[in-house]
Amino acid sequence: MTVQRLLLTAWDWEPSVVLGCIALVLAYLAALRFRPSMAWVPFLLGVGILLLSLVSPIDVLGDRYLFSVHMLQHLLMIVVIPPLLLLGLPADLVRRVVAWRPAHIVAKAGSNGPAAWVLAVTTLYVWHVPVLYDAALHSEPLHILEHLCFLVTATIFWWPVLSPLPEYRLPVASGIIYLFAASIANDALGIAITFAAPGLYPTYLRPDNAQGILTLLRDNLGISASQDQQAAGVLMWIPSNLPLLVAVIGLLIRWFGEPEPDITPANDSAGAR
Repeated sequence: MTVQRLLLTAWDWEPSVVLGCIALVLAYLAALRFRPSMAWVPFLLGVGILLLSLVSPIDVLGDRYLFSVHMLQHLLMIVVIPPLLLLGLPADLVRRVVAWRPAHIVAKAGSNGPAAWVLAVTTLYVWHVPVLYDAALHSEPLHILEHLCFLVTATIFWWPVLSPLPEYRLPVASGIIYLFAASIANDALGIAITFAAPGLYPTYLRPDNAQGILTLLRDNLGISASQDQQAAGVLMWIPSNLPLLVAVIGLLIRWFGEPEPDITPANDSAGAR
């Protein structure tokens, strides 16, 4: 097994994943009445990254061999894909959807910053409890549930920041605090994983050597289980915060771009006489 052969052959074109992504794209384009728009770009990019994360060697390596690659897959589902999907929702489309009262109730509930933050962070931490994390690696239904939990709660997390409609967004200052608090949560989990004893997730200590992949990783590339775990922790510790930083910068740009309120005192017509 070579790196080139791994990258060419370790693809898993799971029909449910492929068809699900195609259905998502078709539903989105139908909602926009297939009218070309720049909004297509982030949405289609988000769906494309989702597809690649689930069918490419990222999935094979993450599920069986490298915790760090699995962490990369999860981070794509938490801090990359949901923001792109939300950025691809035109305001007029969302306005039509939330005109339906049940959708408005859901959107309003999702705009509750503290609740969205707690839900997303709790989901992240719970699924990284070693027993549950390893269980998901050995149970396909549980693994699918894990991924759905990440995608749904991460979308809820990003909604109060990136909602196309201002009435569902946090005020700028609150949004910055919200994102900063999330970065602290990421840091804490990343640091804990980085400095934990090797074998925090036992599945990655002794994976099988199907097709010589383990030999490639351990012997040819020199990636030990300890280095793999440290790399996963660092990914959660540092790179996961980059999209949060970009979002903070976006909020600041929005803040400084807002027009100044008119504070000119009214003319005292009586005094002018």
